[in-house]
Amino acid sequence: MQIFLDIATEAALAAGAVLQAYFGHLEDAINEKGRPGDLVTVADKASEKVILEVLRRHFPHHSILAEESGKLGDQQSEYLWAIDPLDGTTNYAHQYPFFTVSIGLLVNGVPQVGVIYDPFHNELFRAAQGLGATRNRNAIAVSETSDLSKSLLVTGFGYDRRETSDNNYAEFCHLTHLTQGVRRSGSASLDLAYVACGRVDGYWERGLAPWDIAAGIILLQEAGGKVTAYDRSPLKIESGRILATNSRIHDSLSHELIAGVGNSIKN
Repeated sequence: MQIFLDIATEAALAAGAVLQAYFGHLEDAINEKGRPGDLVTVADKASEKVILEVLRRHFPHHSILAEESGKLGDQQSEYLWAIDPLDGTTNYAHQYPFFTVSIGLLVNGVPQVGVIYDPFHNELFRAAQGLGATRNRNAIAVSETSDLSKSLLVTGFGYDRRETSDNNYAEFCHLTHLTQGVRRSGSASLDLAYVACGRVDGYWERGLAPWDIAAGIILLQEAGGKVTAYDRSPLKIESGRILATNSRIHDSLSHELIAGVGNSIKN
């Protein structure tokens, strides 16, 4: 695990340097990938290229799932790298400084290694199964908030929010009234990192891809947090839905997502 973690760190730092170089210099190199608001830039592609070069050099037989390149390598391998070379592309394109490089390793489908690098703020979050979680090499842990009414949450909205009624708006409004606030960073991996280091107490979202959350799952678990489906059943990473908390507010947040929102809409 330590070797995997170190190589993932090498790749994330190299990709972060690429993002720093392009930041504020994209000019017209911004396109939509099909859905309104789903952006891709030259920086996404350059960052991913660097990551792939590092991983292929060290692990030529591993499988890779990258946001821009899709499935690569040996798809029968027990090792799968889930890569988001620029999580928060819309933020990045607008020079809003909340974006990351996210690299996670799943072993037989289970997240085991995660590196999330925020190059703008120079914050490096790392974790591996049994090795704990760190921010800039210092140990981190989730918050101790145990009352949902005293919590600060974070969430996001899918690119298909204009086309579907299952768009997280009702959940956002409902939980804004029950907590001290709900934030939206625009980067799922950064949201999970912030729960892991205690800056926020819980996070939920729908419409996610494995590369959005693979690294953050193991980071949060190693920091003492809890990750499940909305209904507290075991998380299926391919479902696109996640509930992640400091563990102390997990049951109450789950209840509000399942029962509370419905009752709120009815009333």
